[in-house]
Amino acid sequence: MMEKYNLGIDIGGTAVKIGIVTIDGKIVHKWEIPTNKTEQGKHIVKEVWESISTFMHNNSIPLNTIQGMGIGAPGFVNREAGIIYEAVNIGWKNFDLAAQFKTISNLPVFVENDANMAALGEFWRGAGDLAPNMIAITLGTGVGGGVIANGTLLDGVNGTAGEIGHLTVDPNGYLCNCGRHGCLETVASATGIVRQAYETAKKHPSGQINQFIQENKTITTKDIFHLASLGDEDANEIIMYTADVLGLAIANIATVINPEKVLLGGGVSKAGNQFIEPLKKAFKKYALSRISAACEFSIAKLGNDAGIIGASYLVNEKCNANRK
Repeated sequence: MMEKYNLGIDIGGTAVKIGIVTIDGKIVHKWEIPTNKTEQGKHIVKEVWESISTFMHNNSIPLNTIQGMGIGAPGFVNREAGIIYEAVNIGWKNFDLAAQFKTISNLPVFVENDANMAALGEFWRGAGDLAPNMIAITLGTGVGGGVIANGTLLDGVNGTAGEIGHLTVDPNGYLCNCGRHGCLETVASATGIVRQAYETAKKHPSGQINQFIQENKTITTKDIFHLASLGDEDANEIIMYTADVLGLAIANIATVINPEKVLLGGGVSKAGNQFIEPLKKAFKKYALSRISAACEFSIAKLGNDAGIIGASYLVNEKCNANRK
């Protein structure tokens, strides 16, 4: 009997990651193509499918070995309808992603928000270890999140559950891309941390952060963590404040779902214990002690593969449900 595979697709603002994944979650082939955002992203479906078709033809993989296609996409996603309500960084609005891929591929197609896909991947084959109650947070340019409760990804009435980055942490805070003020991602994302550094540089022109910016004309989160490790108090204060705000937000979510795991992924998580330790302290400070005692913090394991693997998990889940 011929082995079956799933197609996992992770659509990002810069690149589309594509993977051919076994039914039990091992990536057999993966590659990426640039995301073509011209004309409100209307060429993406066609270009992704052409890339997949060409690859499968060149590697003698017949279409009938593909069980289905899972697609992670940014923005607000209606999972049942397969529609992207809005993906600002691509230009999609009420974009019928699943229908377009079904038409072009003749395969079952399932769509989910990219952060939720990454959460599913980590839950299945990463640091989640199939923990039935867990929170996955991706700290990158923004803050993405996925919440798994009783073994099921929370979706909500119109696909907006788990939008952790849009918890309000400061009602008088900075304007977020969503149009509201003081969302978690204005503080705890890489963008938010860098913004804090520029503010600190203005306040303390003789400080190391300002000197670094003057010399290098820029600063990254990695630089801020490095300055903190060298003993710079301003850089350390930024990290402590960020960990405190994020710890409070996680404690509040944890009160609702009582998770056994909190997973951190994305660029900011690469700081490891330098960020995880103050974050755990903040969480413990704000969470009910019964909740924090049962909850473990881990760094996500799958990196950029999480979305592709999560997409394969979703295909399995949907195809099995359809067979019942």
